[in-house]
Amino acid sequence: MVLEATMIVVDNSESSRNGDYVPSRFEAQSDAVNLIFSAKTQANPESSVGLMSMGGKGPEVLVTLTTDFGKILDGIHRTKIRGGTHLATGIQVAGLALKHRQNKSQRQRIIVFTCSPIEEDEKTLVKLAKKMKKNNISIDFIAFGELEGDNSAKLEAFNENVKGGDGSHLAIIPPGPNLLSDSLLTTPIMGGPGMEGGAGGGADGEATEGGGPRQFEFGVDPSMDPELALALRMSLEEEKSRLEKEKKEKEEKEGKTNLEGIREEDEAQPLLNKEGEASSSGNAEPEKKEGKDDDPDKMDTA
Repeated sequence: MVLEATMIVVDNSESSRNGDYVPSRFEAQSDAVNLIFSAKTQANPESSVGLMSMGGKGPEVLVTLTTDFGKILDGIHRTKIRGGTHLATGIQVAGLALKHRQNKSQRQRIIVFTCSPIEEDEKTLVKLAKKMKKNNISIDFIAFGELEGDNSAKLEAFNENVKGGDGSHLAIIPPGPNLLSDSLLTTPIMGGPGMEGGAGGGADGEATEGGGPRQFEFGVDPSMDPELALALRMSLEEEKSRLEKEKKEKEEKEGKTNLEGIREEDEAQPLLNKEGEASSSGNAEPEKKEGKDDDPDKMDTA
C-alpha cells in the first residue's frame, strides 16, 4: 500500500444515535475507524492517520496525524453526539490538516463517514470536489443510514468530480445483519473485490509499481495482530461463501428449467422393430465384429 496521510472524518450528528446499524450508527463508525487505522499503519509503518468530527457547532480536529493508536481511541471516546453535520466545512478543515503534514512525500486522503441528511447543495459539493482534486487530495465516502432523498445523488456527483489518479471511492452500505466494518471489507476503500477495474487501478496499481505488491491480506500483518487478521479473513470467507451459495442456487434453478424441455437421446427410436426384433442400431456392432473374425480364417486358408 502506498505511503499515505489519512484524515478520517466521523459523523457525530444526532442522526448517529440511530440503532439501525449494530450496535448504533456512531459505535459502528468507531469499529470501522479502528479497522481503517490498523490497515493503513500496518500496511506501511510510515503512514499516519488523523481523526476529526463534523457534527455539533462545527468541525473539530480530535487527533492530528499520528501513528499512535491510543490517541485515536482517546479521540473517539472524547467525541460527543450533538447537532447537525457540516460536510463541506469538515472536508475543507481535513484538507488543511493534511496540508500541514510533516512528511510531504505522503499522499493525501480523506475518508468521510456520513449517516445524516446533507444540507449542502450539489453545486457547492461539485465545486469543492474540483478544488480537492486540484490539491491532489483523494476523498472516500462511506455512506450509510440516510440513503434516501438527494444524499446519494449528491455524493455520486461529488465522487465523479473528485476522482483522480490515486482513486476516490464511494461506498454505500445499507442496513443489514453484518457490522459496518465487515461490510467495509468488500469495498474498494479497503482494497476489496471492487478495487479491480476501479478508477484506473488507482492506489492499488501504483503501489504495485512503486513499492511492490502488498505482502499481507487487507494490509494487516498476521504476526503483528493475529486476531485482527483472522477476523478479517473469516469475514471475507463468509461473504464469499454466501455469494457462491447464491450463485449455485441460481444456476441450479436455471438448469432445472432448461432440462425440462430437453428430450433424451434416442428417445424417439423404438427398441424393437415391427417384426419384434431388435432395431438395426443394436445389431450393427456385433455384425461388424463377426466380419472381423472371418478375416484371419481367410488368410490362413490362402
